[in-house]
Amino acid sequence: MFENKTYWLVGASHGLGHALAHALDDRGARLILSARSLPPLQDLAKSLTHAKALALDVTDKASVAEAADKLSNVDGVIYCAGAYDPMSAADWDVDSAEKMADVNFMGALRVLGHVVPDMARRNAGHVVMIGSLAGHRGLPNAIGYGASKAAAMHLAENIRADLRGTDVKVQVINPGFIRTRLTAKNAFEMPQIMAPEDAADRTLKAMQSNRFSTSFPAPFAWLFSLGRILPIKWFQAIFKKNT
Repeated sequence: MFENKTYWLVGASHGLGHALAHALDDRGARLILSARSLPPLQDLAKSLTHAKALALDVTDKASVAEAADKLSNVDGVIYCAGAYDPMSAADWDVDSAEKMADVNFMGALRVLGHVVPDMARRNAGHVVMIGSLAGHRGLPNAIGYGASKAAAMHLAENIRADLRGTDVKVQVINPGFIRTRLTAKNAFEMPQIMAPEDAADRTLKAMQSNRFSTSFPAPFAWLFSLGRILPIKWFQAIFKKNT
């Protein structure tokens, strides 16, 4: 599925994005690697078989447009850029909350707006949004992050609705905790935390499936699937005891 296909991987310099770059390269994909800082991208590109670095700032409309102008047709786009700070309503940091919304959701609007219409015209392509289990329902200490991931996951549903019946494949993939520099900020227990490489393998498996939405790891993810139909007071009571 991936061999000789060109994927634009946005958010490639760290964590899941970095691991995805290696996993896709191992499967023969050609990669355009994007993130804000160019040197880490260049180092990553040098370690891969067919990859090039294309720096951009997803929070800057002009930067995204400039990067997109350098692209030819891509077979797929993976939006993996992410920002996170643990934050409660009582300790609301407006700047941090805005940054999470800008990177996790608004950045996706900026990036996908430059590639999805072209895929629709060509009737070909693969759109992958990296959501989060935290986007399913409201959790404690997730001001900014949870809402922005929920918005990104909803955006994937919008795209799917509009492109249903075409040959453009749209997917949203919702991991649980991944061991990264972002989750290192957490002071609470993180059930079934995954190595980035494990999460990347699960992501590629999901990308090869015909499912629109994939959440992992089980059984932790089942709690969120069930939680979507539980009364909110029951669902939040579970997490109040574990955060």
